[in-house]
Amino acid sequence: MASRGDASTAESASRTLVLAIDGARRVVQCGPNARTVLGYEPADLIGRSVADLAADEGKAKMEALLEALASGHEHRTALAVRRGTAGPDGESSGGEPTGGEGGTADAVVTAQPMVGAAGGAGPIGLLHVRVALPVSARYQDPALMRRALMDDQVTRFGASLDLDQSARGLVDVIVPHYCTAASVLVLESLVAADEVHSEAGAAPLRRIAVTSDDRNPMWTATFPAGEVLVYPKGTPYREVLETARPVHLPHIDAELSGEIATRWRRRPVRELLTGVSMVLLPLIAQDTLLGFIACTRTSGFRGFDPYDVEIGMEFAARAAIVIDNARRFSRERATALALQRSLLPHRLSAPSSVEVRHRYLPGSQLVEVGGDWYESIALPGARVALIVGDVAGHGVRAAVTMGRLRTALHTLANLELPPADALHVMHELMIELGEQEPHFATCVYAVYDATSGTLEVASAGHLPPLLAAPGGATEYLKVPPAPPLGVSGSATIESREFEVEDGSVFVIYTDGLVENRGRDIDDGLARLRGIFADGATGRPMEDLAKATLAGVYADHHRDDIAVLLARLRRLPEDRFGSWTLPSDPAAVRRARGLVRDRLDAWDLGELTHTTELLVSELITNAYRYAPDEPIELRLLLERSLVCEVRDRSAALPRLRRAADDDENGRGLLVVSQLAHRWGSRRTATGKVVWCEQTIPGIDPEPYEPPSTWPGQNHHRD
Repeated sequence: MASRGDASTAESASRTLVLAIDGARRVVQCGPNARTVLGYEPADLIGRSVADLAADEGKAKMEALLEALASGHEHRTALAVRRGTAGPDGESSGGEPTGGEGGTADAVVTAQPMVGAAGGAGPIGLLHVRVALPVSARYQDPALMRRALMDDQVTRFGASLDLDQSARGLVDVIVPHYCTAASVLVLESLVAADEVHSEAGAAPLRRIAVTSDDRNPMWTATFPAGEVLVYPKGTPYREVLETARPVHLPHIDAELSGEIATRWRRRPVRELLTGVSMVLLPLIAQDTLLGFIACTRTSGFRGFDPYDVEIGMEFAARAAIVIDNARRFSRERATALALQRSLLPHRLSAPSSVEVRHRYLPGSQLVEVGGDWYESIALPGARVALIVGDVAGHGVRAAVTMGRLRTALHTLANLELPPADALHVMHELMIELGEQEPHFATCVYAVYDATSGTLEVASAGHLPPLLAAPGGATEYLKVPPAPPLGVSGSATIESREFEVEDGSVFVIYTDGLVENRGRDIDDGLARLRGIFADGATGRPMEDLAKATLAGVYADHHRDDIAVLLARLRRLPEDRFGSWTLPSDPAAVRRARGLVRDRLDAWDLGELTHTTELLVSELITNAYRYAPDEPIELRLLLERSLVCEVRDRSAALPRLRRAADDDENGRGLLVVSQLAHRWGSRRTATGKVVWCEQTIPGIDPEPYEPPSTWPGQNHHRD
């Protein structure tokens, strides 16, 4: 039985008879379709009391309907009406309407008064009697089918760009207007957002929607939604894929259904398909086969004829456009998400004494990509670079520019350029990119030294960082202002150094966190400051990260949001040592003794010989280029052993391969061979040359299980 809960279903699966009623409640005019609707000839109804049309259980409802009509009010009710014995193909019984020889039928009757009608013999109103079609006549009228399928239905199920929702809307339209059971199958490559499979016949398909109106659970059990399968050869399903033409089976007998079930190795198929009429409608968009719709009419319904196939193909052509649009959107969305995930860092690194958390939310729920980014990069010497940036604009274009800047800034950080110098190079890069297409971005770049507890910050047009001390004091750091990257101006980018109390929380963010359409930026800054006030820095970092985004999820018009939080702690004093040595050749021997003693204290005696050799080369190099200045030696024990030598020369060392007869030039070559890695950086008073050794049994870059992608839980499919 068809479901009667849907208005559109009732409209397409019913017939309506219009009767004119006079003041005496008799039928004075009758529609010519009386026989097909109620089984009476029109002449048999003229002059009859309309109350006699109601079955015994519907008498009271009919009386209320006629009273409303007499008082000039429109009224509608559902009641049982008597049927005559005449049918569309039979002769009228000619009997009285009260005889009820044809049984009863459920109907929806609407009473509609006529404006200006007077009592007496003339009609005072109309009765619209709508009766459900019998099972055998449900698909008799092609005009009703076409109208039910084409009038606004494509718009209804095509309103969503989600592939699954579009498919579910499609089967809800085609059942029951066109068939009693239907399923939509598309190429698996469409769901996977890959290119369309070239071998359509043997390509895997996925059933993305299935429904029936007979409440038989066997349909969804035998043809489950979400199933991925390849149809076997010799079945009509394989034929529609290979020919991309509709397959029409007017009647499937037990032999054919058994053959399909055997080839498919699915026994319940035989029971479901025996006696049904089936048509498979290919979904073709832009000359590409996307899949097909399997439509069946179960036993007792009129089977599909060629005209039904034509109507179905017209509907399938429109449905294919909807499926193709959803497929294209799914592919673009998957591409955008893959782009975003590839551009954002997969893991954040920092010294062991620094704890970092991050959050990211895209501003657009449609594209889900933007120009905000964050970065935490562990640097040699127990230092870390903390970066947040914001490219103007949204979408893929802003994300691509963000990827360029993030890659460039990551490289500059590894080159150990100071924050201000790194942002200056980024500014020049943005100016160059702006020659092809205008771009600008804001960025804040900070470097924290876990040995000295100092924080150096530079900003290019970005909002001020927030520093929350353990005692409860919070302040926005005053960093020398500079225009955004890529904006021409005379202002230079400068950095400022801050002394940080141990255990403070450093927060950098993009403007989407503190500004939206309904809130002023000053209110947003005050809200953020309040989150970290009153000793909140003692809370777990994960709780603080969640608190920063509290209340922003409901704002669908927000800008992109990127937040980076870092709890800054100094490296314990027993994990590093620092010594100042005179610029003297004898400093090499003293340095070896200091290294030996410190490694013994750290139980790293197995590294003593190699470390002494590395320190000797670095001290000798410093003495050569800064012979009249003191030399500073530092050893740091982190996840690795780092040796640093500072001198007053600004000339950075350069690795070269010495010739056989050269008396020098082999020191850095030895360092590069013995150390895990090495490098150099300039300081305000000179330079630092460092090398790093791995500690036996300790991974210098421990594996961290990948966490949920930021923002993913908020944008689930």
